[in-house]
Amino acid sequence: MTGEFIQPAEVTELTGLSIAALAQLRHRGQGPRFYKPTPRTVLYKREEVIAWLEASAQTATTTYA
Repeated sequence: MTGEFIQPAEVTELTGLSIAALAQLRHRGQGPRFYKPTPRTVLYKREEVIAWLEASAQTATTTYA
């Protein structure tokens, strides 16, 4: 397994999202992939968070159905 694991507090620094917003994204399955080595520990891989951010790039605010 490669990549640096980071805690939610570091993800908030990278993304500007709050800890609560990250928790909501995890609950809805919409945020970056995360890891739970124990029931109370949440970790992310820095490279996956950055990839998730880059995948969300948009060129317009309008979405088409």
